[in-house]
Amino acid sequence: MKNLTLHAVSKIKDVAYPDSDQKITADSSALLVFTDFSLYHPFDLKIDTSAREAIHLMQVAHVRLKFVVDDEGQFLGVVSTDDLNEQAIIKKQTFGTEVEDMTVMDFMRPKSTLQAIEYAALQDATIGDVMYLLQTQGVQHCLVLDSEQNHIRGVISSSDIARKLRLDVNVMKSPDFIQVFKAVTHHSLS
Repeated sequence: MKNLTLHAVSKIKDVAYPDSDQKITADSSALLVFTDFSLYHPFDLKIDTSAREAIHLMQVAHVRLKFVVDDEGQFLGVVSTDDLNEQAIIKKQTFGTEVEDMTVMDFMRPKSTLQAIEYAALQDATIGDVMYLLQTQGVQHCLVLDSEQNHIRGVISSSDIARKLRLDVNVMKSPDFIQVFKAVTHHSLS
């Protein structure tokens, strides 16, 4: 084990920044806002995870979408914080389901209902192309499919786009692509 030492920082004046602070715009490559699961582990939940635990795990991880998998790790669908909102939980209660019995399976969107952008197409797309597609669909997240490997390669989220473009969009309020699109339009006009 290497012995590490802590040092005082009281005399430090600056914070390091990249040498080339790349300006990301709507014309930049869509890959710059893509969370690639070949580089980053996807956020997933087992199908029997309780709804309350899922909400907690999403809050702790600062994510709004998680993949739902079975015991063997096979992809079954997705669940978002919007799917697990208090109103949806209360609605299930009115049909006789106790909160402690609710799992992500009760709220997830099964893969049979989902669509995705093909990774090969994303490689040649701009952030603006993605924003336009998703703005017309009215969604916050978009899955990215790699057909050659037959798996979900990653995801694009409106909050990641807003953060990368440094837009004045409150990402704590689950921005949708319409809000991001409007912010980009306003930002480019300024």
